Amino acid sequence: MADEPHEMNAVELSAAFEARVLSPVEVTEACLGRIEALDSGINAFCHLDIPAIEAMARASEQRWMEGAPLSPLDGVPVAVKDLLLTKGWPTLRGSLTVDARGPWDEDAPSVARLREAGAVLMGKTTTPEFGWKGSTDSPLYGTTRNPWNKDKTPGGSSGGSGAAVAARFTPLALGTDGGGSIRIPASFNGTFGLKPSFGRVPAYPLSPFGTVAHVGPMSRDVRSSAMLMNVIAKPDARDWHALPYEPMDYAAELDRPLAGKRIAYSPRLGFVTRVDAEVETIVAAAVKRLADLGAHVEQVEPPFGDPGDIFQKIWWSGAGYMLGDLPEEKLAQLDRGLRRMAELGNAFTKKQFIAANAARGIYGSQMRVFMENYDFLVTPTVATTAFDVGQLSPRDGDGKPWMTWTPFTSPFNLTQQPAASVPCGFASNGLPVGLQIVGRMFDDTGVLAACYAYEQADPHYEKVPPGF
Repeated sequence: MADEPHEMNAVELSAAFEARVLSPVEVTEACLGRIEALDSGINAFCHLDIPAIEAMARASEQRWMEGAPLSPLDGVPVAVKDLLLTKGWPTLRGSLTVDARGPWDEDAPSVARLREAGAVLMGKTTTPEFGWKGSTDSPLYGTTRNPWNKDKTPGGSSGGSGAAVAARFTPLALGTDGGGSIRIPASFNGTFGLKPSFGRVPAYPLSPFGTVAHVGPMSRDVRSSAMLMNVIAKPDARDWHALPYEPMDYAAELDRPLAGKRIAYSPRLGFVTRVDAEVETIVAAAVKRLADLGAHVEQVEPPFGDPGDIFQKIWWSGAGYMLGDLPEEKLAQLDRGLRRMAELGNAFTKKQFIAANAARGIYGSQMRVFMENYDFLVTPTVATTAFDVGQLSPRDGDGKPWMTWTPFTSPFNLTQQPAASVPCGFASNGLPVGLQIVGRMFDDTGVLAACYAYEQADPHYEKVPPGF
C-alpha cells in the first residue's frame, strides 16, 4: 500500500476506510492540498467548491464510523469532466457561449450514481470547448498541461481528468469518449481509461455528436476503474439507448486468465500510414508480453479500409447541429477551429449524412464479423506521444485536424465496441505510450480482464511524473 493518501488508488483507499486507518476527510484534505499546491501549473480543474467537497467527505467519514458505508467507493475522491451535468455546479463545457447561471439542477446518470455510492465529487475538470478535439484548451479555461512535461498536451477531450489522475490529484475521474477522448489522455498521461460498450454506462443528456459518444472511467490502475464501473454502469431510465442492466462485479471478473485468448494484433489497422517508430516498437514489445501470458497472437490488418470520412461527416455534422444556429455574437466567442468545423458540418447535405450513417452500419457489421475469430483486437492507442500545447496536430493539416495522429480510436466509436488504453512504456522523450485493447461488443469484463493481466505482467501505473 502507498504511504501517502494521495498516492493510494481506489482499492487501497476503500480498504483503509474499512480498517479505519484512514478517513475520507484526511484523503480529501490531502488531495485538495495537492490541487492547491500544484494545479496552477497543470490547470486540470475548472471548478472547485471546497465547502461542498469537504461536506461530502465529512458525511462519508460518519458513515464509515457507523459501519454503514453506501458502497466500497464511499469517500473515494472522483473528478467529473465538465461535460457531465453536476447538480449545484456549473457545467460550462469550456465555452463562453454557455450561460453560467444555469439552472444546474440535475445530475448526469454517472454523477447521480456516484452520489448514491457516497463518493466525494472533487470538482469539474477541464475540456476543450464542447469536447470537440483531442487536445485540451478552450476559450473559457485556457490551456491544460501534461504532468509528465508541462510543455505538452495531456490530450483530450478528457484532458483535465487524465492530467488530474496522473498528477495524483484524485484516484478516479469520469471522462467521455466520442472519438478517443478517454483513451487519448490515458495514453498521453500514462494512466488507464475505458470506453465501455455504447449504452453500458447511461448518459443524459445524450451527446449532440450522436451515438459515438460514451461515458467511462479513468484511473491509474485497472482495478480502480473496475470498481468505478460497478457504480456508473447502474441503470438510469433517462437514457433510451442504455443497455439492459446486468448486475456485475467488474472487479471480481479481473482475474480471468489471458491464456488461450485469441488476439488480433494490428499495428496499422490496414490503413494507417504514419506511426512514430518508438510507439510502434514499444507496442510490439507489449504485444509480445500478451503472447508470453499464453494468448494466441496473430498479426493481421482488418481489410475494411479507413473509416475516417464516415467519422468526420458524423462528428462535424454534430458540431453543425449544436452550434450552427447561434447568433453571430456567440459564434465569435467560439474556438475558431470549432466554429470552422460547425460550418463544414452544416455544409454536408442530408444525403451525405444519411450515407455516412449507412456506411457506418456496414463498417460496424464488418468489424463484428471480423471479431468472431478473435477475442481482442490490439493496436497502439495513439500514433504519437504527447505533443506541444497549443497545437491541434503535430502533423501537417489535411482537413482532418486530429485524425492523422489518432487514427486508432475513432473507428471503435463508430462500431461502439469496448476499448481501453493501458500504459505500456515510455518513449526516449520520457513520455508515456498506451496500448489499446478492443473487445467484442458487450464484452467490457473481458477488456478489463485483458488489461489487468497485461498491467500485472508489465506494471507502469506506479510511475509518477517528475515533480509529482
